Amino acid sequence: MRLDRFLANLPRFSHQQARHLLATGRIEVNGQTVRDGTCDIRPFDRVELDDLVLQKGKPARFFMLHKPAGCVSATTDPQHLTVLDLLDEPDKAELHIAGRLDYNTTGLLIITNDGLWSRRLTQPDNRQGKTYLVETEAPIDPACVDRFAAGIHFRFENLTTLPAELELLDTHRARLTLHEGRYHQVKRMFGHFDNKVIRLHRERMGPLSLDSTLAPGDYRVLTPSEIAPI
Repeated sequence: MRLDRFLANLPRFSHQQARHLLATGRIEVNGQTVRDGTCDIRPFDRVELDDLVLQKGKPARFFMLHKPAGCVSATTDPQHLTVLDLLDEPDKAELHIAGRLDYNTTGLLIITNDGLWSRRLTQPDNRQGKTYLVETEAPIDPACVDRFAAGIHFRFENLTTLPAELELLDTHRARLTLHEGRYHQVKRMFGHFDNKVIRLHRERMGPLSLDSTLAPGDYRVLTPSEIAPI
């Protein structure tokens, strides 16, 4: 919400009073004087008038989870274990998943309560690559490297995937970097070559790599240096 609208929505201030408070430099957001009423205010921001706290602000929360197989990337599920069930944290209902993984896909999963931050991490327009280790049932055709780089056409949606980088590791294993996250995209891209993906593991999202010390099902808080570049 815009700061001027936030102030005017408080019962103690009119629109005119809100503009006056901003113009006179009496409003601080996160300890900094703000005079621009178009400044966006989020639930995490502390807003003060002189020494009066208008919004305390709540902490933004960021977790890295090593997702195990057989776990649903959902906040609730009536039948299956969810990734949130693996977190021993308060107020888990406030959290959401930034970039889901399929039921049997393993690897890096980010869980947060900061929607703007997670959108910057996951939206295709921001070009944050997502890197996967892929194991296939049949040998991988070397032609996949160039075809993935050119984009694979999905007839059902009538679209072509964004260019993807494929690195062959051996006959049945590869490292694939995508810049989007379409439904079952990795499986469908290899399926275009009649090859079945039998294991899929996400190593990286943008600048974030899965912590090698995390066992499947374990998690930790992201460090400030991991959060800042997103």
